[in-house]
Amino acid sequence: MGNEIQALALGNYSDAIYHPFAGVDEELRQIFRERIDVRCTGDYGMLKEEYLAPYRLFISYTEFLEEKLSAGRTGALLSFVAKGGGLLAIHNGISLQRNQELAALLGGKFMSHPEYTALPIRIREPNHRITDRVKPFTVEDEPYRFEFNPHIRTTIFAEYEHDGAYWPAAWTHDFGLGRVVYLMPGHRRSAFESEDYRRLILNAGLWAAQAI
Repeated sequence: MGNEIQALALGNYSDAIYHPFAGVDEELRQIFRERIDVRCTGDYGMLKEEYLAPYRLFISYTEFLEEKLSAGRTGALLSFVAKGGGLLAIHNGISLQRNQELAALLGGKFMSHPEYTALPIRIREPNHRITDRVKPFTVEDEPYRFEFNPHIRTTIFAEYEHDGAYWPAAWTHDFGLGRVVYLMPGHRRSAFESEDYRRLILNAGLWAAQAI
């Protein structure tokens, strides 16, 4: 590891139903390799304050499983972000919402999705640092629908087109001293092939880590 910024990425390797972390983990390491050292793990036990302390960014690619996180693990992640850490949730990483406290942290909740299809993505906030040098792109993915927390003021910086309308595809907001970013694409490893999406992920991680 040679970068100043360290990130911990959490996903499911052995018990993933729809979104295995294997493969995606390598994409994340490659996307961030010049700016952030990413450690990828399937160990939810890493959600302890002392284990999270060395990191400036936590990346969630966690699976939609029935079991909620324990109060201790939930509290550790809340504290990590509130004290200045960054949270980047990608696609199914929003599954942290099964804990109501983490649903509030994320600012939006996954509700459902129509069938997997080609989704044109447009940039809604072209002057935001997250969208710097990111051009519109199209990705094959699941068109997630969300319900937003009315008490959290989010900035939706990208939208996708589906069924003749535009829907939120990415957003950010502050949480205490930290920053939260959510990016919708990522159902399959192929979603990470788009150079513009890779740039968006890099910018989002740097933004959440308060490095840009």
